Amino acid sequence: MISHNHFANELLRIIEGALRLDIDKVRNYTNFLADNLEKEGEEILAKRLRKLLEKSDHQIRPTDAEFTNFLPVDSESRFHLIELVDCPKEPPLILTDEQWETVHEFISVAKSHEQTDNQSHDTSLSLVVHGPPGTGKNRLIRHLARELGLNLYVARLDGLISSYLGSTAKNIRALFEFAAKRPCVLFLDEFDAIAKLRGDSQELGELKRVVNSFIQNLDTIGRQSIVVAATNHEELLDAAIWRRFSYRMELALPDEQMRRSMWVNFSRAIEFKKRELELLVDLSDGFSGSDIHEVCARLNRYKASFGKSPSFTRVFLIIQNMSIGGTAEDQIVSKTRGVGFEEAAYMLRKRNPRLYSLSALAHILGVSKSMVHRWILKRRD
Repeated sequence: MISHNHFANELLRIIEGALRLDIDKVRNYTNFLADNLEKEGEEILAKRLRKLLEKSDHQIRPTDAEFTNFLPVDSESRFHLIELVDCPKEPPLILTDEQWETVHEFISVAKSHEQTDNQSHDTSLSLVVHGPPGTGKNRLIRHLARELGLNLYVARLDGLISSYLGSTAKNIRALFEFAAKRPCVLFLDEFDAIAKLRGDSQELGELKRVVNSFIQNLDTIGRQSIVVAATNHEELLDAAIWRRFSYRMELALPDEQMRRSMWVNFSRAIEFKKRELELLVDLSDGFSGSDIHEVCARLNRYKASFGKSPSFTRVFLIIQNMSIGGTAEDQIVSKTRGVGFEEAAYMLRKRNPRLYSLSALAHILGVSKSMVHRWILKRRD
């Protein structure tokens, strides 16, 4: 038997929507309540609620309550401002212990009925994730939506910024009004796009309207929906907006321990030897998690196609030749791109003689130890 207040939050939202003649909100939260009841084993009650919803489709609705299942659109272009995205199960999310602590706290607070029922003037529950491309910002946000059991609606702000003065603030308001009527995670991707208006002195007034619109809407959306944002350029964000987020998390390029975990978890079809794993960890210094995942996906496909693991030389060549993001100048492997094996052997040996022993270099490059030795001696001369 479920507790009488187990679904108090949903009931309060339904009543609130009814009192405000907001049929959209009533229907969305009734559906949400039915889904949660079904998860708790209350199939009969969930079925009754859904039947009530079906019957309501044939009843007269208040004239001032607009009922629609369509996503909000830009008033000028008529393009959708937002999209519902799936959150399928994905490879393990690799984070530091400190990051996981923040994630677990955020999820716990979001699930807390005491927090979500609080309708004080405190800011809504929100999170901004920042860091270089490929560090897992979108995957983290999908993970949050899955854990919370909420739909994920994505608004890409680079496409939302309107060329028509005044329309951008209206679009932002439409997004928040949409999210306020249903329990969901509202994801503002490419969040720094708001700051791009700074580049044009004629648009400073528009920027102020956009920033003010965002702050006002974030402050009043309430706690039934979660607002998350992601940016690769946190330095562009307006300070007033930055302060409005109750949680902030940086996803930097993975450190040595995280890269080791990524190679193990992402390349499950291939079991690397301990020595090979240490070489991969060093060779991928400066890689993003997305870079490592891309390499592992290719290796896994190779094994599935040929029925055997690729040689370590092939692994090295794949790493060496893959397309790397904006941090290539910091990556040891990028410095060997386009050079011959002789040059690569010398550069790796110089980087770390202990790790890149003659036998290790022979294994990486698929040649004999004596050949590597001759290459090294030749370079020294």
